[in-house]
Amino acid sequence: MRPGILARTTQKPTVGFAKTLLWVNFAHDDPTTYDLELKAIDSLEPGEIVVCATGNSSRAGIWGELLTTAAMQRGAVGIVTDGAIRDIAQMDAMGFPVFSRSISPYDSFNRQKVFALDIRVEIDGVTIEPGDVIVADRDGVAVVPAQLSDEVLADALEKAGKEDQFRDAVKGGMGLLEAYEKFHVL
Repeated sequence: MRPGILARTTQKPTVGFAKTLLWVNFAHDDPTTYDLELKAIDSLEPGEIVVCATGNSSRAGIWGELLTTAAMQRGAVGIVTDGAIRDIAQMDAMGFPVFSRSISPYDSFNRQKVFALDIRVEIDGVTIEPGDVIVADRDGVAVVPAQLSDEVLADALEKAGKEDQFRDAVKGGMGLLEAYEKFHVL
């Protein structure tokens, strides 16, 4: 995903399986504004990370303290959205990882609503399927297609091991060029 979705409440990496929600903007009275949103949160499974695709809308803070409370009770591990969130201090105090593009004090009632859940969504040109692995940290958000997760994990662990060897070698006095030629990582 392109830069701009920032860690709002955590210093630690967050990994989970995508629970996808597609949001839409609207501007009329709708007593059913929250219906699919509540259904989505009630259907969360342990280890899922909520992925809210809003089309980069900052019309309302679609996620806050109350949804966080319910999501944590269901075992969710965080939320990633290209939209706005609110109640940052409360979510931070709860230790719930939140990654968002923007912040808004407004709630979503009669402003934004979940249009569909558990479907393919797109954020910043990246397609996200339900169950894809989401890895988010202070550097950004990555999406690993579910069918490639074992292969990508093996590659990531191999690279991390080489980075550890590189770091130890440089700390031990090896020059950067020599360390790079030996470990082929930077």
